Amino acid sequence: MIPYATAAEAEAALGRAMTWAEAAWYQYSAAMADSWLHCHTTFILFVIYTITPLPLVVLEQFAPSVVLPYKLQPRVRLPLAASLRCYMEAACFFPLAVGFQLVSYPVAVKILRTRMGLPLPSVREAVAQLVVYSLLEDYLSYWIHRLLHTQWGYEKIHRVHHEFTAPTGFAMSYSHWAENLLLSIPALSGPVIVPCHITTQWLWFSIRLIEGINTHSGYHFPFSPSKLIPFYGGAAYHDYHHYAGGRSQSNFAPLFTYCDYIYRTDKGYRYHKLKQAKLKSLEENNVEKKGGTTAFDNGKD
Repeated sequence: MIPYATAAEAEAALGRAMTWAEAAWYQYSAAMADSWLHCHTTFILFVIYTITPLPLVVLEQFAPSVVLPYKLQPRVRLPLAASLRCYMEAACFFPLAVGFQLVSYPVAVKILRTRMGLPLPSVREAVAQLVVYSLLEDYLSYWIHRLLHTQWGYEKIHRVHHEFTAPTGFAMSYSHWAENLLLSIPALSGPVIVPCHITTQWLWFSIRLIEGINTHSGYHFPFSPSKLIPFYGGAAYHDYHHYAGGRSQSNFAPLFTYCDYIYRTDKGYRYHKLKQAKLKSLEENNVEKKGGTTAFDNGKD
């Protein structure tokens, strides 16, 4: 709750006029309890999780010719009922998260030290924090993911997430409750170490969820961020991890690929890519001999 009765008082405290964003923030949050602003995180993530995977799910079911050329495992078609089951079982955690956030708020506010009021963070500050959060979360998640691929971790916890060997966007949050809890630690570590404004926190968790939905989408499009962002694995990188399943000892990194490269846990994927390249070369040679064409490329590059 912003401790100013009027916008004029807020501007006097700032020593300047509010920006349009700060004026909008004041109007929205001035009379709202900080605990409810804190719970907005879950509401925002629920909306994103519900909406973002839908276009590809709908297109695959009702207009497959549009998207199947870019599907990483085109022979696997997930029934609509399976996608809905995946969504419903994962979505049930969101109401529980709201309750947990309300109960834990007195402790969370001391640990996170999240700012709720004015001023809003600058673009430079928010970007710098997001970069730190991404690198830290990626490194910690890498090691937790490796632990989940030990025999005990996989059989007791992680196997639930790997039920989908050809993942869909909804599979991003389809996990054992213990895995969801464990992986929340890396995501929260950045905001704990480098406290931020609540709006930056919303942005951070939103970006992370959208990125996770993308890597679990099962599709690799020409405009994939992996072609633009250095060391970003993308859908093709993580799809192989699901394809290999429980035996996979490759591609543990959730976002970037540097940890897999440093710790040599990308060998399986490199071999897979090399094998794909050889098969593609053989197919192209056969086509040249026959004087025809083919649509071999199924989205992997």
